[in-house]
Amino acid sequence: MNQISILGIFVADICFFSNSIPIRGQTILGTNHILGPGGKGSNQAIAAARSGGKVNLITKIGKDTYGDMALSLYKESGVNLDSIIIDSNLSTGVAGIFIDQTTGDNAINVIPGAAGKLVPEDIDNQLENLRNSKIFLTQLETPIETTLYGLKKAKELGCITILNPAPATELHEDVFKNIDFFTPNEIEAGFYLDTTLESNSDIEAAGKEFLNKGVKNIIITLGSKGSYFANKDESFFLEALKLKSEVIDTTGAGDAFNGALSVALANNLSYKNSILFATKVSGISTTKQGAANSIPTKKEIDNY
Repeated sequence: MNQISILGIFVADICFFSNSIPIRGQTILGTNHILGPGGKGSNQAIAAARSGGKVNLITKIGKDTYGDMALSLYKESGVNLDSIIIDSNLSTGVAGIFIDQTTGDNAINVIPGAAGKLVPEDIDNQLENLRNSKIFLTQLETPIETTLYGLKKAKELGCITILNPAPATELHEDVFKNIDFFTPNEIEAGFYLDTTLESNSDIEAAGKEFLNKGVKNIIITLGSKGSYFANKDESFFLEALKLKSEVIDTTGAGDAFNGALSVALANNLSYKNSILFATKVSGISTTKQGAANSIPTKKEIDNY
C-alpha cells in the first residue's frame, strides 16, 4: 500500500554546456553536449525508485529510439513499466537545455511529444493502481485537463496528493482543495500569488496564502537557501545541507526533491524528516551533470 503513482512526461534531454546562456539573436560556442533522459515526471519516478520507493509511472512514449532509452532506464532503476503507454503513431518527447557552467543556471525548451497526448481516459485505465497507491505525484508538463483529473481521482481514492506546479501555469482556485502537498519553488510560488518573494517574511506570507486557498501543506523550495514548510499546525525554514563537493548543475534538482519526498511520505516519516530526506537527495543531484543521470541511488544516499 506504500506504492507511489506518478503522472508525468518522459523527454530525451539534449543538454548544451557553455560559459553563458545565449540571449535572443546571439550565437555562442559551447564546450560540451550530452543526450540523456529527462522530463519532470520521469525524473521524479527515477528519484523515487532510486530512493527505495515502489513506483508506478503513468506516461506515454513513442516506439522509437528515445522511447527505448526511457524503457531501459526504468528497468535499470526499478520503475514499474505496466502503466507506460507506447504509441507507435507518436514521437517520444524531447527537451533542449542550455546550461551555464559558471553558475549552474539553466534555460529549457520542452516538446512533450507523445506524453502531450495523455487524456483523462488514460487515468481511468489506472484506477486500480491508484487505489493501491499511498501517494500520487504530478506536475504541469502533462495536458492540464489530464493532470487535474488525475489529482481529483487520486484524492477520491484516498491517495496523498502532491502537485509540483511546474512549469507555472494558471490554475483554477478550486484545484487547491485536491492538493495535500503543493511544492513550488520561490519563482513559481510568486507566479501563483502574482508577487515576488524576496524576504523570509514574503515567503511566510505566501505560505499562509496557499493554505487559505485550500492547500493542506505548502513546501516552497528556495534553491541554495533550503526550503520553507507550513500547514495549519506548524511552519519552519530548513536550510540546504552542506555538500561534500561543489554544485555543478541544478537541472533536475527539484525533481529529485519531489521524488524523494514522495518516498519519505510513503514511509510515514515526519514532515520535517521527509523534507530533510528530499533536501539531501536533491542536494547530491546538483553535484553531478544531467537530470535523471545525476539522481543518486539508495546506496549513495545512505552513504553520503
